[in-house]
Amino acid sequence: MAVPPLVLLLFLVACASIVTSGQDPFIGVNIGTDLSDMPHPTQVVALLKAQNIRHIRLYNSDRGMLVALANTGIQVIVSVPNEQLLGIGQSNSTAANWVSQNVIAHYPATNITGISMGSEVLTALPNAAPVLVNALKFIHSALVASNLDRQIKVSTPLSSSIILDSFPPSQAFFNKSLNPVLVPVLNFLQSTGSYLMVNVYPYYDYMQSNGVIPLDYALFKPLPSNKEAVDANTLLHYSNVFDATVDAAYFAMAFLNFTNIPVVVTETGWPSKGDSNEPDATLDNANTYNSNLIRHVLNKTGTPKHPGIAVSTYIYELYNEDTKAGPLSEKNWGLFDASGSPIYILHLTGSGSVLANDTTNQTYCTAKEGADPKMLQAGLDWACGVGKVDCSPLLQGESCYEPDTLSAHATYAFDTYYHQMRKAAGTCDFNGVAAITTTDPSHGSCIFSGSLGRNATSVNVTAPSMNSTASGSPAGNYYTSMSFLLWMKVLVWSALFL
Repeated sequence: MAVPPLVLLLFLVACASIVTSGQDPFIGVNIGTDLSDMPHPTQVVALLKAQNIRHIRLYNSDRGMLVALANTGIQVIVSVPNEQLLGIGQSNSTAANWVSQNVIAHYPATNITGISMGSEVLTALPNAAPVLVNALKFIHSALVASNLDRQIKVSTPLSSSIILDSFPPSQAFFNKSLNPVLVPVLNFLQSTGSYLMVNVYPYYDYMQSNGVIPLDYALFKPLPSNKEAVDANTLLHYSNVFDATVDAAYFAMAFLNFTNIPVVVTETGWPSKGDSNEPDATLDNANTYNSNLIRHVLNKTGTPKHPGIAVSTYIYELYNEDTKAGPLSEKNWGLFDASGSPIYILHLTGSGSVLANDTTNQTYCTAKEGADPKMLQAGLDWACGVGKVDCSPLLQGESCYEPDTLSAHATYAFDTYYHQMRKAAGTCDFNGVAAITTTDPSHGSCIFSGSLGRNATSVNVTAPSMNSTASGSPAGNYYTSMSFLLWMKVLVWSALFL
C-alpha cells in the first residue's frame, strides 16, 4: 500500500515539533501483583529505591502502595482496571469519586503523574470500547475540577497489534474498524496535551513471524548496515523491531492527521523462561533485550524518524508473576523474584545507576573484552602512576600477579582506581577500554576493592589534577625500574583520562 504524499508531508513537517512530555526520556517499570507471595508495599518501595527506579506504572491504585510511595519522589502512573471502566465511562460522578479516593487522597505526597485507563481495552475488552472516550473525559474533568490536569495526564494503553501494515513504518495505519473510537481518543490526547500509550512486544512479533524477523533484529543486537531493514518510502534504516514499531505508531497517527502526540511505551520486555515451544524465552535473551533497551532509551538514541528524541519506556515487569495464567513465559517476564533477588544481572555499562539489578549494589571496573592492548597498557600505566593506585599486588609472586595477562592486571588497576574515587561518574572509562560490571572479579587470594564478604578496603585519595606528576605515586617498587620514556607516556595519557 502506497502512502499518500500529503500524509508523508504532514508527518515530515511535524517531526521537529514532537517532544517527550517536556522531560528527558526515562526507563520505568510495571508492577504486577499476580504473585503467590506478593512483597509488602514497603518492600517493593525499598527495592525501587535501591535500584534507583524513579518511574513506575501500577495496574491498579492500591492504597498500600500509594501510601508507601509517599515522599519518595517516584513518579507513578495509577490505573483504572478494565473491570471498572464500564462504570466510570457511564457516570461522571463515579469517575469523580474514583479520582477523589485514588488520586486526590494521596497527591502530592505521592507523585502521581498519570492515569492509565484500562489496558489494551480495544482488543482485550471490545464491549467497553464505546465508553472508553467518556471514561477518559470524565476522569480528566475530575482532574480539572481539582486543578490537577496539568500535573496528571490521562491516556489508555493500546496494543501495537492494532497497527496494521507496520513495516515499512511509513505505510502503517490503525485497524480502520477501530477508527470510530480511535479518532476521538486521539482528539482527546491532543487537546489535553497527553501522550499515546503503546505496548510494544518484539518477542511476540518475532515468535509470530515464522522466521521472517531475525532474532538479533528483535533483541536490539548491532547489525551491519546491509542487514538492516529499509523503509523504501523514506529510505530510513531500522536495526530493531522496537524502533520500527514506535515509528509505525507515529505514522499511523499521521495517517489520521494527528502529528503532535508523543508516544510513551507502557509495556515492553522479554521472558526469561518458556515452554518447550518457546525456545527463545531464555535468560540470555531477556538480559540482552532489556539491557539493550535501557541503553537505547537512556542514551537518547531516538528512532530513525526521530533521532535524538528517545521514547520513555516502562519495562514489563518488576517481578515474575508465578500465578499468572497462560504459558510458562507469561510467568517469567520479571527482573526480580518475590524475594527481591534478580532473575539475571543486566548488562548496563554506561547507563548510570538505573536498574543496576544487583541487589547488593556492588559494582566493579574491568578491562573490556577485546580492548586494544596498547590502550590497555596505557591505561594500566596511568592508573599505577599518576592515578596513584598501589599496584604492588601485581608484582611477580604477589597476590594478584596471576593470571599474568595484560587484561587481568589492567582490571585490578582500573577497579582499584574506581573504588579509590568512590565510584564517581567517569572514573571507569580509561579512554573507552574499561567498563562497569556487577560481577566480582576477585579470584583466589586476589581480593578486589568492594568485594562482599572480603577484607578488601578502599583507599581514600584526592583525585590527581591535570598537572599531576608521578613523584608522589604510591606505586611502590612496581615502577622503580620504569624508563624515562614510559614515564613520559604516563604523563601524556594523564591528560586524556582526567
